[in-house]
Amino acid sequence: MSSAQDPFYIVKEEIQESIDNLLSTFHQWEQTPTDSSEQARLTKELLAACESIEWQVDELDKTIDVASRDPSWYGINDIELGKRRRWTSNARAQVGSMKKSVVAGKQSNGTSTSNLGGMRRELLRLPDSDQKERSNAYNARDNDDFISSESDRQLLLMRQQDEELDELSASVVRIGDVGLTIHDELIAHDKILGELDTEMDSTSNRLDFVQKKIAMVMKKTSLKGQMMMICFLIVLFIVLFVLVFLT
Repeated sequence: MSSAQDPFYIVKEEIQESIDNLLSTFHQWEQTPTDSSEQARLTKELLAACESIEWQVDELDKTIDVASRDPSWYGINDIELGKRRRWTSNARAQVGSMKKSVVAGKQSNGTSTSNLGGMRRELLRLPDSDQKERSNAYNARDNDDFISSESDRQLLLMRQQDEELDELSASVVRIGDVGLTIHDELIAHDKILGELDTEMDSTSNRLDFVQKKIAMVMKKTSLKGQMMMICFLIVLFIVLFVLVFLT
């Protein structure tokens, strides 16, 4: 899983932004006169922000504990787990130092200046020590994003090629089906033509036979008999024609 998609880094960025805002408010609190209403307001705001950030860090620690049970399933290793625990530890220490300073308040000018100066150095040191880790995380995230983008592009091209091949295969199958249908129709038509040709030959043979019989009868009978025979044959021909062609 890339850093951009890892929920840990998303929550981490949100918490780090809250810590940066808390540090800015803390510097403003340092410059505010003692026992003023503005300092009281800032003190209340700082304590509430510290409580909220500490709760978020605790929740993030719980997710790290869950991931440590099966790191491979979450796509991380022991080194990454150690980095995440160090960050939450530093964040908790940073917020705890500000919270203690706010609760203690300013006792005296000299003592307060010395303590706050040391506190400022500690607060500034903690994010600086995490700056390299954040920079490495950003670089790793950029590399992961580039690799993920290239991988997604390659997968998209392969998917498009697969879809084109599927469409081509479907077209070939459709053409083959049409060819088989045409072949079957041609066979059926050829069969019908063969049957019709057979019927025509049979009918022609019957007519020839009838004509020969008529000629033989006409030779043997008189004119009156021939006329009767002709009428009879005509009727017979009509009957045969009806039987052959109309039934």
